[in-house]
Amino acid sequence: MRSGHRLGRRFGWLWGAYGTSALGTWLAFGAFPLIAIQVLHAGPAEVAALSSVGAAVGAAVAVPLGPWVEFRRKRPVLIAMDLVRFAALLTVPAAYALGVLTFPQLLLVSAVVAAADITFRAASGAYVKTLLPAEDLLVANARFESTAWTTTIIGPPLGGAAIGLLGPVVTVVADAVSHLLSALGIRAMGGHEPRPERREAGRMRAGDLLDGWRCILADEVLRPLFFNTALFNGLVMATQPLLAVLMLGRLGFAPWQYGLAFAAPSIGGLLGAQLARPLVTRFGQRRVLVAAGAARALWPVGLAFVGPGTGGLVLVTGVELGLIFCCGVFNPVHATCRLQLTAPGRVARTLSAWAVTAKASTALLTAAWGVLGALLGPRTAIALAGVLLLATPLLLPHRAADLSVGGALVEE
Repeated sequence: MRSGHRLGRRFGWLWGAYGTSALGTWLAFGAFPLIAIQVLHAGPAEVAALSSVGAAVGAAVAVPLGPWVEFRRKRPVLIAMDLVRFAALLTVPAAYALGVLTFPQLLLVSAVVAAADITFRAASGAYVKTLLPAEDLLVANARFESTAWTTTIIGPPLGGAAIGLLGPVVTVVADAVSHLLSALGIRAMGGHEPRPERREAGRMRAGDLLDGWRCILADEVLRPLFFNTALFNGLVMATQPLLAVLMLGRLGFAPWQYGLAFAAPSIGGLLGAQLARPLVTRFGQRRVLVAAGAARALWPVGLAFVGPGTGGLVLVTGVELGLIFCCGVFNPVHATCRLQLTAPGRVARTLSAWAVTAKASTALLTAAWGVLGALLGPRTAIALAGVLLLATPLLLPHRAADLSVGGALVEE
């Protein structure tokens, strides 16, 4: 990013709102499973369902929301989704205080928040594309990425301390309030947003639900990126529960060591996001996209070799540092490429379809790797995921046209 590159007051409000809600989300990281275990005495199957079923149901609910968002002003949608998350999350401490909290309520809140998250991401991507010129999209996405990794570093330790002192319900309140503050920040942006062109037919047809996927699959760059990111993210996330079982169980790491091994390497993501624009300026967007996308796939297989003691902790930290640094470079370039290649009237549908697929594939692969971990052992299942990840660079758009920072197509 160029030092001092200004994107305007309205983007500043949006950026601040994003950072506030992201910090709240990380403060409450792991709060729902802890509430399920400590308050509702839930078993392993219920805790797993809270993560996978909630996300899958939320993704299904979000499917019709993408086309719905496309033909509405995006800023009111962003505010509405923040308020939905605020209200849904606030029901948890309210029910807890009244002594009526149940596991189905946690599951329902998890699904509502997941659907609102997907809709918010789709609307925000479409809004950023109308808010900024094409040459500033990479700067904006790099700033979002830097903020995401910064809140990842700060949020979980603060949230863990708050949970230890005050209990997990308090961090859910903090998360809810962060979404309220985000809504107020977005409202404070001001400015005029033109109304999108209305659809030709007044009613939404069943076929409209698939428009986002049609846009993705019809593009020679978006199509391979879509399958690459869905498979990569799903496999990486699927190994996290198995790695927790391996490190906290069989290898005897303390919880603080486990947390440190994943929190400290987030600095790599912050550094990678800062380097994204300089690298694109020097080498071109396609080269950086392919190189960073391929490099991030090389690291996870190393997690299969983690051992006990200091050496094992250093290995996990080093692998995560390399992985997160490559993701920090890849993610803003990928997000910018996706916005540049999507027609203005189709951004919300495309981003919604992308997020729905990511949520669903992650839930499916996490469940599948849970079964594999039970059958083969966590180390073998982690190794298998690592080997499959080595093949994901084949899905990157190696022969596609390059996109300059300004969005013009340049054949290499």
